[in-house]
Amino acid sequence: MISRIDLRGTALPEGGALRDLLPRAEFDVEAALETVRPICEDVRHRGSAAVIEWGEKLDGVRLDSIRVPAATITGALEQLDPAVRAALEESIRRARLVHREQRRTTHTTQVVPGGTVTEKWVPVDRVGLYVPGGRSVYPSSVVMNVVPAQEAGVEGIAVASPPQKEFGGLPHPTILAACALLGVDEVYAAGGSQAVAMFAYGTEDCLPVDLVTGPGNIYVAAAKRLLKGRIGIDAEAGPTEIAILADASADPVHVAADLISQAEHDPMAAAVLVTDSEELAAATEAELRPQVAATKHVSDRIEPALAGRQSAIVLVNDLDDGLKVVNAYAAEHLEIQTENAAAVAERVRNAGAVFVGPYSPVSLGDYCAGSNHVLPTGGCACHSSGLSVQSFLRGIHIVDYTRDALAEVTHHVVTLAEAEDLPAHGAALKARFGWKVPQQ
Repeated sequence: MISRIDLRGTALPEGGALRDLLPRAEFDVEAALETVRPICEDVRHRGSAAVIEWGEKLDGVRLDSIRVPAATITGALEQLDPAVRAALEESIRRARLVHREQRRTTHTTQVVPGGTVTEKWVPVDRVGLYVPGGRSVYPSSVVMNVVPAQEAGVEGIAVASPPQKEFGGLPHPTILAACALLGVDEVYAAGGSQAVAMFAYGTEDCLPVDLVTGPGNIYVAAAKRLLKGRIGIDAEAGPTEIAILADASADPVHVAADLISQAEHDPMAAAVLVTDSEELAAATEAELRPQVAATKHVSDRIEPALAGRQSAIVLVNDLDDGLKVVNAYAAEHLEIQTENAAAVAERVRNAGAVFVGPYSPVSLGDYCAGSNHVLPTGGCACHSSGLSVQSFLRGIHIVDYTRDALAEVTHHVVTLAEAEDLPAHGAALKARFGWKVPQQ
């Protein structure tokens, strides 16, 4: 059901050589570019009509309009199961607690008397938030995108989610209800690359945005890559992944359950156990079979995900080697199920999010930990962060020098400008002092 990679007995290689030994899903965004390029160009030139036509071709739904009526959004909340509403409200409450603490404050540094640099944090004006709607429904992704944008102070928030044939071409009603709970009334029935292009170029129904965030399939990722620069993006999200670093103290029932929980997302989802315990590896393998048999989405998602090249049990010499492996892997989600798990977690350098101990499973982070579940995948956690309030802010430096403060440093600026063969840079300062460098 799941393969093994045995790294015991020899010293681990460094850097890329170690990463090459580890399981990873194939996710060829470059190849998908050729598929999405004509779609994005069509939306650029024909606007909403193109979004509607591509929705019919790709989602099997013919729409009259891509904008979801405000009354439909409100109605979806009125029809929402009270238990689901209560769960979403708690998810929103906890997410707000965490993301509110991420707000940045303006800070002024006095560099010299009369010379200051202020860093001011300004939210982007308008964002497009993408919420997937393929194999599953993700109202939780509405929460994870909207809350940090709102806490950052973004004024213009638009949500896009694929039209669903079974709901008359509207996004899933639970997604609409989540938007209503968050006070978002600008929602579009648009999916895939055409939704990203709609946000980037704008249409007669949707004003263009400055930033697009949210997870999606390979075509969403490809459209983000294609249109990056015209819009800002959070990341090119790939298939979801979990890595678990565990020792003999871990409960194989928990480990197996957590591997399966990520495998049920997608047949390309990655589930990786890194352990120095042969006994835990064997017990986890034994535990996978009955748990998989007892759940849903077995043949179309879980079994191919666990059996795929992206999933494995990785055996290592000891916990130190295990840390080297998980830091090289840079998982989207990393669980630490070891003795002294908090201390081990402190040694993790590369992960989208770290879940400490047996009672902090990834599923908690997906919904109600208060953390964000829009996280870097495919090893990108070694250089990128998950979605946060910071994702929606721009730092602007404000430089304010008096005449005396400028005079004091002019000779250094002129010297550096001439060293770079850019004399006009220095002349811009000398012009302020009668074309002479002030005496020090």
